[in-house]
Amino acid sequence: MSLKKPLAKRSNLQKTMAQAAVSYNQGYDAGYDDALLKMAQSPQPAQSPQPVQTVPVVREARNKTSDLDYKKGLYDGGEGIVDSILPDMDILPEISVHQIIEAGIAAMHSRFHTLLGAPEVNGEIMIALDTGAPLSVTRLGDGELLTLAQDVVMSMEQIRKEGHFLNYAGIQLPDLAARDQLVEAIRKADIVGIPKLRLPNFQPLAFAVFKAHGIDYRQLRLTLSTINYELHTAGLFRGMLANRRVLVVGNSAPGLSYVLVNSGIDVTGVVAPVEGMHDIARVMREIAVRNFDIALVGAGIPAVVIVQRIASELGKVAIDFGHLADSFVNGESTL
Repeated sequence: MSLKKPLAKRSNLQKTMAQAAVSYNQGYDAGYDDALLKMAQSPQPAQSPQPVQTVPVVREARNKTSDLDYKKGLYDGGEGIVDSILPDMDILPEISVHQIIEAGIAAMHSRFHTLLGAPEVNGEIMIALDTGAPLSVTRLGDGELLTLAQDVVMSMEQIRKEGHFLNYAGIQLPDLAARDQLVEAIRKADIVGIPKLRLPNFQPLAFAVFKAHGIDYRQLRLTLSTINYELHTAGLFRGMLANRRVLVVGNSAPGLSYVLVNSGIDVTGVVAPVEGMHDIARVMREIAVRNFDIALVGAGIPAVVIVQRIASELGKVAIDFGHLADSFVNGESTL
């Protein structure tokens, strides 16, 4: 157990850094583009400089501008907020932003909302499997949240800009029917994973879409949207799947099935592919005729609906397995 905790922390840190890097890279790219534009608009000398001189100049301009953008973003997101809140003639010498935020969070303790962790979710799954009860564990990432935000939190133009990847996740914009299917699935799901990170299209968007669709988050049983990885790093999947009939669903299902079978897991069915939200009805018909105790579903945004329907319509346990399936297939993860 002592070996698994550092791995889990390192995994969470890597995910946090990767997601935070998106915001940094946007500033970096903006600075780079701005530098090139300014150079292009500036008067050119009579004799063009040699190419070997141009590259360092462009790189230096890019680095300086992006560094300024980064520092400005860092100020705006921390010290700038403090400056805007403090009275004009008051300062907080020798007090860091971290200390200020820490004190503020401590003062908000009564408003904390505690999520279910991997041990609690695993316990719920094991009880459901042992008693033959239905249970759905769904997860909401930025793709699901952007789909839910269509025409209620964000304009379609903004959704297209922010969610340029949605077509790869099973959504063809605009798709208000998909939005409404997700709303219904969230209302009926047993456990719903939401993002921990407070990046714009993550946790803040989750609560914005809940409010817009009249979903009271206090009535939901919430966990992390990365609960699939949390269960894996805690080493809980083998015990969960042992001596169970397992169904795998999604485009990675054939490969995942092979890995599971080689690990001694009883895979009784494979349903693949899942071709977007419009394919859910066909996929559910295929699932309905299979014999299984638990389903692992890796199907992008449609997985939210499929997982919830497996539980509510077929009375089985279903987990949104997500890209963890790909990690098993390519050998990055082992059971």
